[in-house]
Amino acid sequence: MTSAFQVAMGWANYHLYSFEVGDEGYTDPRGATELDMEDAGRVRLSDLFTREKARFGYTYDFGDDWDHEVLVEKVLPPGEGKPYPVCVDGRRSCPPEDVGGPWGYAEFLDAIRDPGHEQHEELLEWVGGEFDPEAFEPDEVNRDLRWLKC
Repeated sequence: MTSAFQVAMGWANYHLYSFEVGDEGYTDPRGATELDMEDAGRVRLSDLFTREKARFGYTYDFGDDWDHEVLVEKVLPPGEGKPYPVCVDGRRSCPPEDVGGPWGYAEFLDAIRDPGHEQHEELLEWVGGEFDPEAFEPDEVNRDLRWLKC
């Protein structure tokens, strides 16, 4: 289930995640027993989020603690012949996997913006040569989402 969030964010599912809907906690199947939460792989987004304005918490990578508050802005009826899930919009690039959480991401951005920074070249090489924190490509997200069953 939560793979859709990780795909939309651009993360590769390397780390555990959890999300809380009301009083219920769900987590990555790899950690469900240990964390005493429901297995997120056994629920579908469409079963949990049927109304607009629903809110839930989502955390990815318990070491880096990417904590999110997610708001369901609108629930659209499925269109015939259209693939789901689908990303209709977004803003900004996802922080690179394993960048060190929000604090590490801020340091990463400082380094790649400053050609004189001692880690400038190393970090650009790490992300494949360039990184635009303002870029967002919904078509790329949707290409990857087509493989999911949510």
